[in-house]
Amino acid sequence: MSNEQQAIVVDVVSDVVCPWCFIGQRRLDKALAAVPEIDVQVRWRPFQLDPTIPPQGKDRKEYMLAKFGSDEKLREIHARIQPLGAAEGIDFDFDAIKVSPNTLDAHRVIRWAATFGGDVQNRLARRLFQLYFEEGKNVGDHAVLIEAAGEAGMDAPVVTALLATDKDRDAVANEVATASRMGITGVPCFLLESRYAVMGAQETPTLADAIRQVAAAKARGELEPAAD
Repeated sequence: MSNEQQAIVVDVVSDVVCPWCFIGQRRLDKALAAVPEIDVQVRWRPFQLDPTIPPQGKDRKEYMLAKFGSDEKLREIHARIQPLGAAEGIDFDFDAIKVSPNTLDAHRVIRWAATFGGDVQNRLARRLFQLYFEEGKNVGDHAVLIEAAGEAGMDAPVVTALLATDKDRDAVANEVATASRMGITGVPCFLLESRYAVMGAQETPTLADAIRQVAAAKARGELEPAAD
């Protein structure tokens, strides 16, 4: 069976401020390494955990307290996530995060990264997760986004010019709305060949097995046509 026959597309629906999406990204990377015989194209799709956050963002501590009710509850949540992240090589530093950003502009830059081809979009998604969760940077800030874009291999002056416009704001918002219509209420969600969904930050073997099964089914010509 050739690599060409086994080539599949995995769409990752995620938000850059979702810690489970960061964990899911690391597990997906490991899953891909476990199936080198399969040509997998990864595409990052937008989701906003809270699109109502203003463009300038909100104070992180105030926002999280309003959302979860108490410092104690918040500490419990972080204490549950941190060891899971550590197991994937993630050094979550929740205390370093000062701003809860609106992620629309981050998703616009991720969208543009796809046009550069290669691994640029993957590199950008990884870098934005690192900046927010490990370095406490505001990923709603244009300067942070432009620097990350340049590091990922994008043309920083082009990104600077595009961010100053409304380009693709509606397109990103429409993609987020489409995800909701598809029944995606939480992220990450891994869509294989636009047909099969793996919900949540599943363990690496689960993701690898799903990729193998879908690739094999595609190679046998058994996949149902995708809905319009």
